Amino acid sequence: MAMAELTRGLRGRPVKPPQSGMSRRRSLWERIHLDPWLLGMLLLLMLSGLVVLYSASGQRLDVVIAQAVRFGVALTGMVIIAQFTPATLLRWALPAYLAGMAMLVAVEVMGDMGMGAQRWLVIPGVVRFQPSEMMKLAVPMMVAAWLSRRELPPGWQDLAVCAVLIGAPVLLIARQPDLGTSLLVALAAVFVILLAGLSWRVILALGVLAASALPLLWVNMHDYQRQRVLTFLDPESDPLGAGWNIIQSTTAIGSGGLWGKGWLQGTQSQLEFLPERHTDFIVAVLGEEFGLVGMLAFLALYLMIVCRGLWLAGAAQETFGRLLAGSIILTFFIYVFVNVGMVSGILPVVGVPLPLVSYGGTSSVTLLAGFGILMAIHAHRRLLPR
Repeated sequence: MAMAELTRGLRGRPVKPPQSGMSRRRSLWERIHLDPWLLGMLLLLMLSGLVVLYSASGQRLDVVIAQAVRFGVALTGMVIIAQFTPATLLRWALPAYLAGMAMLVAVEVMGDMGMGAQRWLVIPGVVRFQPSEMMKLAVPMMVAAWLSRRELPPGWQDLAVCAVLIGAPVLLIARQPDLGTSLLVALAAVFVILLAGLSWRVILALGVLAASALPLLWVNMHDYQRQRVLTFLDPESDPLGAGWNIIQSTTAIGSGGLWGKGWLQGTQSQLEFLPERHTDFIVAVLGEEFGLVGMLAFLALYLMIVCRGLWLAGAAQETFGRLLAGSIILTFFIYVFVNVGMVSGILPVVGVPLPLVSYGGTSSVTLLAGFGILMAIHAHRRLLPR
């Protein structure tokens, strides 16, 4: 009787027990559709990246500030995208894909040149950006949208349509030329197909088909791209030319030892022996100044982000969201694997930045937009029919 009186108000209505601070915080995160664990790890990664970038850029504060501003823009975009429902993302898949294709054609016709490649579009006085970065999200979105409307696992006819959807933008990006980005775009879409439940026989058949196409790929590669592969196989064959980058990067990483030389104390980076040290080869700066322990700490943070992303993707309640979310986080893992692999000499150099650490604006916006999609899919899962 006493307990009943305690749980009822003066008018006989049940009295809700007071919410704890943790419950209130959870409800706040749910209202803004963000995952606090994933967001916290991303912020920690970006802040740590700014510390490394300050050293890698030659202690240029303006570069760090510019990167921080780009992170701010990217985070704003992530929060906005996280408010969309999976149904909205599904509706926008085709328009985003067509817009991206139109911009790739525009790059082919009137793109801006830089470093021997025609990859950028310029809006005078506003922005200079790479449309190919947008396709890292638009292509897997389109493939996921197509497969979500089909019976799974997909048949050969559906796979043929997916091949066209993937092949058209990949070929345009490869013509810029940008082999690294074209492979990443293709891989992001392939992850969608694999997550759709292909049988091992189909996967094996596609793998054999891809392997048989390698000679054709080699013949159509540019001279400098073939040279990168040959240099990967034997960097000492041209130590002062094509092999310079990989030799200097592995030297920098090895010289860091267990604990590193200390922040701002790297010789290979600070004396400018290391090329592209604030972009593609920033891992070498990290290894030289923070050592094996510092590199393992960064890799552990990346691993926790990937694990959290996979958990969020696994909680998706419908096909489109599950395929797209899984592709986004697996592609993020490939970013890290390829960058660390090429800088440490176990993969050819393909010009892939270290996510949210290397200097760059378009890639940061694309990456955080992807995490915004991931959070949107997870946050709105309760609104979907079970």
